[in-house]
Amino acid sequence: MTRYPKLAVCNFMEDTRRLLDFAREYGFDGVDWSFTRDNLPGSRQEAARLIDAISRLSPLEVRYHCFLENTDLGHVDEREAVRATGVFRSVCELVSAAGGEILTVHIGVGRESTADLSWDKTVERLGELVGFGDSLGIRVCLENLAWGWTSRPPLFEKILRKSGCWGTLDIGHAQVCPSVTSRAYRIEDFVAPHPDRFLNAHIYHEETASGHMPPKEVSDVEDRLSLLARLAGCDWWVLELREEGALLETLAAVRTFLDGRSLQPELA
Repeated sequence: MTRYPKLAVCNFMEDTRRLLDFAREYGFDGVDWSFTRDNLPGSRQEAARLIDAISRLSPLEVRYHCFLENTDLGHVDEREAVRATGVFRSVCELVSAAGGEILTVHIGVGRESTADLSWDKTVERLGELVGFGDSLGIRVCLENLAWGWTSRPPLFEKILRKSGCWGTLDIGHAQVCPSVTSRAYRIEDFVAPHPDRFLNAHIYHEETASGHMPPKEVSDVEDRLSLLARLAGCDWWVLELREEGALLETLAAVRTFLDGRSLQPELA
């Protein structure tokens, strides 16, 4: 029997009741809730209101994504590293209070260089965050970016292995990262060392200066979706677009792929 992933939409609408209606109308299975500097609660009262709002998305499954620019566990400035550690631990506690079990994080998001980051401290502190998440019943996942350490398959693999992190594969970032565009590596190399550690995927064609671009046709993403379909634990596909038209274009491409796959034998 063919396995199907759960298709998730981002929290691109502030009103969670409207978001729930939209998700139901188009047959989404869940919501991938992104925390940013703008929507991260700053008090217990704000946290309680946010948890209440998220609860209105029931019965959809909700997973979490931490997009906090310039907030790095491995900053060379110890004060910045301690601040970031506190922020990420607070997010883990918030996710736990909301009943969540999976959280995706980044290394170096919002930066143009890793010059202010320590490799050793990053791996060590990320491992500590993984342990903290485990204590709350949360699996912490690391996403590959279009640049930096996580854009290089050998380094991404090493961070996952040494920190104990789970993985989130962003196929749009992978498509445009220098490691792949130079043909030094293939997108498959991001997952090949640890295929069992990937729990989530971010789906769109590619990231450009204008943002996330949808596929024009299913062939734009077919090979990458086939790769994801071979990852047994990667059952959460987030259509990571925040403009309705582009989102629905991507949904159509993904559904075309899945409909075609349903006619084929299940991949091992």
